[in-house]
Amino acid sequence: MVGKMAEKPRGKRPRDGDEKPASGWKKTRAERKQKIKQFKEMNLLKKLEKQKLKEMKVQKDLEEAKEEKGRLYTVSVALPGSVLDNAQSPELRTYLAGQIARACTVFCVDEIVVFDEQGEDVKSVEGEFRGVGKKGHGSVQLARILQYLECPQYLRKSFFPKHHDLQFAGLLNPLDSPHHMRLDEAAEYREGVVVDRPSKPGKGSLVNCGMKKEVRIDRQLQAGLRVTVQLDGDQNPDSKVKKGTVVAPHLPRTRSGLYWGYTVRLASCLSAVFTECPFKEGYDLTIGTSERGSSIDQASLPSFRHMLMVFGGLQGLETSVDFDPNLQVADPQLLFHHYLDTCPGQGSRTIRTEEAILISLSALRPKIVSANGATSTSQDT
Repeated sequence: MVGKMAEKPRGKRPRDGDEKPASGWKKTRAERKQKIKQFKEMNLLKKLEKQKLKEMKVQKDLEEAKEEKGRLYTVSVALPGSVLDNAQSPELRTYLAGQIARACTVFCVDEIVVFDEQGEDVKSVEGEFRGVGKKGHGSVQLARILQYLECPQYLRKSFFPKHHDLQFAGLLNPLDSPHHMRLDEAAEYREGVVVDRPSKPGKGSLVNCGMKKEVRIDRQLQAGLRVTVQLDGDQNPDSKVKKGTVVAPHLPRTRSGLYWGYTVRLASCLSAVFTECPFKEGYDLTIGTSERGSSIDQASLPSFRHMLMVFGGLQGLETSVDFDPNLQVADPQLLFHHYLDTCPGQGSRTIRTEEAILISLSALRPKIVSANGATSTSQDT
């Protein structure tokens, strides 16, 4: 009797809904990975495109800012008040101060420092003084006239009461600089004085900016304060007042490239010209002028932020150095980065200070433009 063969164990057949074969699972998994990869690549492309657009916008903004950027550097001039001693009458002294103011304005000087060769501690133009003479206060009178001329005409009554130093100011030629606005002249910026008039709570002070209508600024300020105002672009012509914002005095220069006048500083001696610099970083380029200096024709200027040019008095910078107790040097050229003869081969034995300012700034202008690039032609701290 033949025995029965052992039967092989039968496996269960896959039912509907059961797991797929291994090959199908691997295929599905590979497709899923591929989709995830494509999704990540798309996201990456979107991010790159977004980043590219952002960079393009930043670059465009930089280019626009570069085109609109004004003059970032400053030019300062220092001279002794004793230059007025070279004039023989009060009228000529006043006119000499006016020549200096005109020369500095023509060449866009931002700061004029008047120092005392004798080392007298005079740092203010307030009060009454003895006038100008060999023992007078030439520095004070020169500084007062310079300040008077820089101030817009419609503000002078607010800041300059009658004074004997200004009795011949009517002889002077006006500076006619950009911030000396006419009554109906359209401008983005204006100089003004805060008027003594009460305003409603939450409202800013009123400012006289030399227009038919006063300007309401964005804050409350003390009456009698001189301010630089940026007028709002959209003005209601039917409004009783205009609207504006108080801005830093340097903003018209640094943002819009406008020459906005000069400031005047009194220094008690030559060393105080350097040590009392109003800029945090100081003067990074200093130039002394003398017929004993090297020729300006071979000089080249580096790029700078704040330049100072110093002129001597009737006896030159050597006298200023000798009278300054804070200086331990005998040679003035040790105080400066450059010691220049700005008029080589001069035909006169002497060059007057008002002439030296015009000659020196005229000779240095192309070198200043070259040192600071194209933006210098358009014109914290």
